[in-house]
Amino acid sequence: MKTVLVVDDSPAELKLMCLYLKEAGYLVISTDDAKEAVTKAETQKPDLVITDVVMPEMSGFELCRTLKKSEATQQLPVIICTTKNQDLDKLWGKKQGADEYVTKPYTREDFLKAVRSVL
Repeated sequence: MKTVLVVDDSPAELKLMCLYLKEAGYLVISTDDAKEAVTKAETQKPDLVITDVVMPEMSGFELCRTLKKSEATQQLPVIICTTKNQDLDKLWGKKQGADEYVTKPYTREDFLKAVRSVL
């Protein structure tokens, strides 16, 4: 069973993403803090990280860049899931190392399609 680490500071979004993933058969780890996500990624070795962008202290872009620079987590696929839907945002996300970029609001199908495409 694949494990997914979900990072979002919005309790409602975090709950929704976790629900979709659990219903699809994934094991889910979650946090509302990007700095804590770095530690969880290193210690719990998930198969995928899904992160929001706009969060306090560390953005999802910074989280993605941190994971991709670390030898322990650089192979870990990252999906950015955010309301930032401009082409420039998507380009920047890819430059930070994101494997997929999903914009909110999303459908359950689009969300899970992105997850399956990187796992």
